[in-house]
Amino acid sequence: MPHAGSTAPGLAPAGLIPQQRTTTPHAGRITVVSASVGAGHDGAAAELARRLAADGFTVDRFDLLDLLPAHLGRAVQEGYHRMLVRAPWAYQRIYSSTERTGGGGPAARALFRTAEDKLSRALHPGTGAVVSTYPGASRVLGNLRLKRRVNVPVLTYLTDFSVHPLWVADGVDVHLAAHAVPAAQARAAGARDVRVCGPVTAPRFRPRDAEQRARARAAFGLPEGAPLALLVAGSWGVGPVRKVALELRDCGAAVPVVVCGRNEALAEQLRADGIDHAYGWVDDMPSLMHAADVLVQNAGGLTSLEAFASGLPVASYRCIPGHGLTNAAALDAAGAAVWVRDPADLEAVLCDLIDGPLGEHQRAAGLALFARTPEGGPAAEIARVHRTGLLPDGDRKPPPRRRGPRRLAATAAVASAVWACAVGTGMATTYDGPGLVHAIGSGLDLDGFMGHHAHRPGEHHS
Repeated sequence: MPHAGSTAPGLAPAGLIPQQRTTTPHAGRITVVSASVGAGHDGAAAELARRLAADGFTVDRFDLLDLLPAHLGRAVQEGYHRMLVRAPWAYQRIYSSTERTGGGGPAARALFRTAEDKLSRALHPGTGAVVSTYPGASRVLGNLRLKRRVNVPVLTYLTDFSVHPLWVADGVDVHLAAHAVPAAQARAAGARDVRVCGPVTAPRFRPRDAEQRARARAAFGLPEGAPLALLVAGSWGVGPVRKVALELRDCGAAVPVVVCGRNEALAEQLRADGIDHAYGWVDDMPSLMHAADVLVQNAGGLTSLEAFASGLPVASYRCIPGHGLTNAAALDAAGAAVWVRDPADLEAVLCDLIDGPLGEHQRAAGLALFARTPEGGPAAEIARVHRTGLLPDGDRKPPPRRRGPRRLAATAAVASAVWACAVGTGMATTYDGPGLVHAIGSGLDLDGFMGHHAHRPGEHHS
């Protein structure tokens, strides 16, 4: 996903140009690494970069997918997308298996190693801290810290309310959480320094008054007096969106207003179903949230945080597998969003959220996440770590023994080939092989494979 902004060639080490560089007067330099997998990780990265730049930092941004070899990052992105759309069972199996094993398996680790050299060279010599908003980037940066190839603090900003073990990487100095619930999950997964500093959303997401509500409804051609349920399905429009839209319409609690992201085909299908207010990509989501009375979501990502900041109560319903379900559970445990598990409860819950005590409670709980402390939010915490410098290294694990160049290259090639073929081309959508999916997620023994095949380095290519 491209970012606005550019830099003249030659300013970045090794010829790798940051996707965005924002410069304001000389508080220091910070790098933010994200990944264009959906929009939530990039959205958090963009807002952190904006706030840090406003505080005087020079900010470089990189997309981890651009650092993988042979354009493999785009294959991974497409494979993830296809899996969510065509074989959600496969994604659930991978998510669950990697959750049980504490993170990615050998294939994932080998894949992430292929990005280490490029990211290490890309970091500007004046960088004083590096921030990840994507678990894979945290793995890469954590390894670089353990190997002493990055000698400045590395932080992870947890964009989700639930924390998959892949988020918690050895070598990361500080994990930043939006709430005590994800903070506790991060600690349980092994994170040492976890700090609760609230969510991060763009400043246009804020509570609206009656006049703003009326203007927003008029701008989108929405009914003036009817209760509106805003249904979102992420930037890709995945999940049982059509089913939920029809259920919202038929239960009668609210008029559905559906945002399908880049899934224009879904928007057209919904309009054919008689869902009058179905949109593709919407540039002005703050106004659409001002127009709505409740948000119905299925993934628990950035859009939920934006709704909280807008004073909009949130219901999780028919969530996508993996992080969608775990985020719904975590948001419910935090008291921030209601998880509707039974379709029979949908109408009653929506009515209570729109015009009842439950809605009042949820609006207050959502806005409380953004209550400013004297120390500030995530960007202020990043700036504080930047000023503090390196943390004590006494209890860090020693740098792992480095593989020989031929063995590492061959292992990376196998990992790239497996991931590109099995995930990037949506192999799980063709073969009904749960054992294969489990192997991709956590059980693929690349080291054993290479023990048999390392003497033929030219045999496998990504």
